[in-house]
Amino acid sequence: MDIFSHGLWAAAAAKGVNQAQDKRRVNIWAAALWGVFPDLFAFSIPFLWLLWSFTFGDLPIASLQADRPPLGEPIGRDSLWIFQLSSALYNVSHSLIIFTVVFLGVWAYFKQARLELIGWLLHILTDVPTHTYAFFPTPVFWPLFDWKFDGFVWGQPWFILLNYSLLLLVFAFLWKRHRTLSLHKEVKE
Repeated sequence: MDIFSHGLWAAAAAKGVNQAQDKRRVNIWAAALWGVFPDLFAFSIPFLWLLWSFTFGDLPIASLQADRPPLGEPIGRDSLWIFQLSSALYNVSHSLIIFTVVFLGVWAYFKQARLELIGWLLHILTDVPTHTYAFFPTPVFWPLFDWKFDGFVWGQPWFILLNYSLLLLVFAFLWKRHRTLSLHKEVKE
């Protein structure tokens, strides 16, 4: 799934949790940030390196061409050290095992669950069915198991339309629910 959708789904989940409870508030911006965290963690360094290399002419085009398989195949993810780094960071940030360890560690440190981290969990769970073996399959149980689910391509127009339509409906529902809850509070006072 695209990075913007991850942030929006995490924000919607946080807003829904906030509407369902009165005591403890979940920071919507923090949840959205945790929703995009796995991709930022995996791709920021490689993106900045490629941008720098392209801008200042240091991009090793000859190396990329030499590593390219015949018949116009795309460049392999592990053909350069920067792509290998990206794959390693992707494994870390898209693993339920790593998420669970971090979530429990944060819970133990703060003596309470930090629900904003649920954005990270949602990111992993939505990436599982929306990535194929060909494009960053989600390593759900890494480092214990190398199992990956061969899903579908999230970049297909039908899925993008469906995804953003559902986001629009969810935010409309949350907005309507917020108005209804606000009106009920005013009537009680």
